[in-house]
Amino acid sequence: MNIKSLILAIVLAVTSFAAMAITPVEVLTDLKQRIAPDKRTAVWDVKASQQSGKWVLMGTVGTQAQKKAIQAAMIKSGYSNFTDKITVLENGIPAARKWALVKLSIATLRTEPKHSAEIATQGIMGAPVKVLEKCDDWYRVQMADDYIAYVPESSLAFKTEAQMKSWRKAKRYIVTAYDSRLVTEAHGDETVSDLVMGNILELKAEAGKWLKVATPDGRSGWVDAADVAELSQWSQQGFSAAQIEKTARRMMGSSYLWGGTSTKVTDCSGLTKVSYLSNGIILQRDASQQALTGKIFKRGTDWHQFETGDLLFFGNEKTGRVTHVGIYLRDGKYIHCSGQVKINSLDPKASDYPYLYSPLSASRIKGMVGTKGITALKNHPWYF
Repeated sequence: MNIKSLILAIVLAVTSFAAMAITPVEVLTDLKQRIAPDKRTAVWDVKASQQSGKWVLMGTVGTQAQKKAIQAAMIKSGYSNFTDKITVLENGIPAARKWALVKLSIATLRTEPKHSAEIATQGIMGAPVKVLEKCDDWYRVQMADDYIAYVPESSLAFKTEAQMKSWRKAKRYIVTAYDSRLVTEAHGDETVSDLVMGNILELKAEAGKWLKVATPDGRSGWVDAADVAELSQWSQQGFSAAQIEKTARRMMGSSYLWGGTSTKVTDCSGLTKVSYLSNGIILQRDASQQALTGKIFKRGTDWHQFETGDLLFFGNEKTGRVTHVGIYLRDGKYIHCSGQVKINSLDPKASDYPYLYSPLSASRIKGMVGTKGITALKNHPWYF
């Protein structure tokens, strides 16, 4: 949730408490549902209890804005005399490490601060993250899609607020090729770093068909100008179902990796994220989150109504739980990552009709960029 949305939610939440006579426990429960309903995108573990006749709030939140929302809601509900023992994670991070840029072509983020933990997602070079907590050699960070996970310190280049402002104003290039390399010399073969689609590098010099660029941690090298695009110009592109389809098809046959969100390997929602990012659009991380965004088509919608680029969601028909997503192409065909990136059909009579059968729902992203959970990179304050 961006700052404007959070402030609006806080105002609405606080206003709604004015006419209610509810307990602090109910205040916290209601507020959590309003501004921090999903633990994947918000840190919120706060409890209220009475001690010696006085209400005490204890626990942890991720941001100072969340804590202020709790304080305001308590006061508005008539509980001005309470003890606040809430810890704010971001307040424990020094100014020099409030922000970071992913410095590897692909970094792995996990559900816990250890290499044996489940992969949650991936971050790619130049992706900005907000640092919430230090855990030995790991950091809990929030990504531009709001997803929260743990990443090794060795994967990050830490920045102050001033350095981030400078980075946002700098001339940067984004890798538009499926993959590329940063090399020590123009036309050379010694590698500084591998590069994948979506990596962002800062321009240092130009030499004909080659550009000298730097990684977030200051490693410099040369990249073929044909493999990159100037970020501010690239980000102005309009919605293009053709571009989204092109990227998805480019990954045909690549293997499935739970948590993968790069052109090297993806999971199902990773494929949709990578494909849409190539069109300058940031989607939510998981299929179940993506299913709540865009123009939603309910279960049973005739697939003839779908357009190229629409997201199709599959899962448990009895519970409605979404567990898989694909991208609709045309003529009943869709591309998805299940074991590998492949194309299947929604038509039961087709030979490539799979076990997934009909979707639980579908979402149209076209025409919905800028609505909840669908962000144009050019409008994301972490990038520009």
